Amino acid sequence: MAPTSDAYWLALRRVRGVGPRTAVLLLQRFQTAEAVFHASEQEILAAGIPRPTARNIREFSDFAPLERELCELPKIGARLIRWTDDEYPTNLRHIADPPPYLFVRGSSPGTNPKCVAVVGARAASDAGRRMAQRLGLELAANGFVVVSGLARGIDAEAHQAALDARGKTVAVMGCGVDVIYPPEHRRLAELIIESGGALVSELPMGTPPIAENFPGRNRMISGMALGVVIVEAAEKSGSLITARMALEQDRQVFAVPGSPLTGKTRGSNRLLKEGARLVECVEDVIEELLPQLGETGNTAPTQHPDSSNGSSRTTSTVDENASTETQSLLSVLKGTEKVHVDALIESSGMSPQTVLRLLLELELGGTVVQHPGKMFSLARP
Repeated sequence: MAPTSDAYWLALRRVRGVGPRTAVLLLQRFQTAEAVFHASEQEILAAGIPRPTARNIREFSDFAPLERELCELPKIGARLIRWTDDEYPTNLRHIADPPPYLFVRGSSPGTNPKCVAVVGARAASDAGRRMAQRLGLELAANGFVVVSGLARGIDAEAHQAALDARGKTVAVMGCGVDVIYPPEHRRLAELIIESGGALVSELPMGTPPIAENFPGRNRMISGMALGVVIVEAAEKSGSLITARMALEQDRQVFAVPGSPLTGKTRGSNRLLKEGARLVECVEDVIEELLPQLGETGNTAPTQHPDSSNGSSRTTSTVDENASTETQSLLSVLKGTEKVHVDALIESSGMSPQTVLRLLLELELGGTVVQHPGKMFSLARP
């Protein structure tokens, strides 16, 4: 029995000597994966493929396990998206070494070009986590898809904040889409899918999260995005690999400044020295990226005090009723010890997106304190 069309696609990356660049070179020449395997050795050589690799293509016959893998995809709600499909991520298609196909659980991952990656330290500081929350929340509120790696720390905060804003987020994985890592993020992964986002991997089903997989995963994170925001990164970290790959892909690199007294931000601070754009608020990212989309800000900016220096900054996510909304939220907090965020949403009558945004602004301004378990209280004088 002849292999199915999708089995030929999987076979592209299972042939010894065929990496992403070679696979796409072959697809550009022969149009389909099946045509690659039906081409003669001379035709493959004419595409610029080395002779040993051309012979490996011609001799490949191990399609049975690939057919079994394809049969497993629907059982976990996954599917194959090919490089030639309309669903293939818009930005990723144009890097030098795009995956010839993706395994996807959830919605189409990134056909909206308005994608921004937010990545950083796994062992993040409280300040770093709050900044990731703020960026994820406000990027999603402004219509951007938040891309990250489902890792502990900054990645998880960015994903969750995008979900809190009722936005979309994509998790790019360094393992098979059927392997959730870290395991405690299983519920987060489910929420990403349920909210219209996606889990994405180029790796075969069942692939474990071993270290050698993550550089390839990082080049996908940056490749799917218009820009990459590094929130916290040590001097030797995966986030810096993502930043380097972003530069190679002609993506904008942003970094959040951090204290020189902690090793958690030495890498991100070095990026700033090397020319990364400094990020203090979401507008620093949006204003840089919108021209790439041929857009300008679509909401009237409103001034609010910057918590670090008292100067005025603009934000597109604060509307003309922000003062009234803020007072309403503070009145709910007043006279209570700690209040869960769900109770604040219910009592205030405001949308979850609005409450979370206001809480972040109040927390950054020192008016509100966040406690474990998404509990909030007024800061003590």
